[in-house]
Amino acid sequence: QMKLTDSTIRTFKPVKYFKENSDRINSLSYSSNGETLISSSDDDQMVTYDCSSGTVVSLCMSPIDDTFLSGSMDSTIRLWDLRSPNCHGVMHVSGRPTAAFDPEGLIFAAGINSESVKLYDLRSFDKGPFATFKLGMETSGCIWTGLQFSSDGKALLITTNGTHIRLVDAFKGSHLHTLAVIPNTDRQTLHASFTPDSQFVLIGSPDGVVHIWSVETGVRVASLPGYEAATQLPNAAIHSLAFNPRFAMLATGSNQTSFWLPALEE
Repeated sequence: QMKLTDSTIRTFKPVKYFKENSDRINSLSYSSNGETLISSSDDDQMVTYDCSSGTVVSLCMSPIDDTFLSGSMDSTIRLWDLRSPNCHGVMHVSGRPTAAFDPEGLIFAAGINSESVKLYDLRSFDKGPFATFKLGMETSGCIWTGLQFSSDGKALLITTNGTHIRLVDAFKGSHLHTLAVIPNTDRQTLHASFTPDSQFVLIGSPDGVVHIWSVETGVRVASLPGYEAATQLPNAAIHSLAFNPRFAMLATGSNQTSFWLPALEE
């Protein structure tokens, strides 16, 4: 078992690439056992089927079974099961939909109108949220593009299409850190992921670089170029990013899917 440290996290590099999609890959999510990766693209396709009438902008796999949440530009959050082509539930929200399961798979968070987070019990989400965190509108005018819980359930990551992402306390909704990235003049969506040990946050940037931050201190510890950025290919922007929950493996999506591994000691 590999322990992630500042030193090992700096050695990650892309090692394999897939070009299954016809447009940019906008979301990636691993299954709980780390053996399956599901992706969606701006061509409105996921790996297995077309999932809704609006462009899919977020995906989140359950950590306990084969269900997952999707958010689309028709302002809906849908509950799916990989064994069925039909959604099992739908919730209408305000603004761009973002959602994330908690580590136990019993609760999910929904980002509402880029200013509040609502927590729902998966077994009775039709009855409304049991908690609401009002975080306020983004002063820069950017919007929220994604949510993610840390594996220890203590922190919640909020990504934006601005120049930063936010870390908040998952129990109280209080501010922990603001992680600033390079200027994002084109308002591209910033995608980020916790490492499984909840120690680091990885952020994919418009220039094709993965920036890595310490959750505890809010300090950036590394910046690693992706394949396109390292080889100066066009369309280097990283549009999606996910860290494997079981193995030391990172997946990034630009116009292709790349898998990253750390350098192994001899």
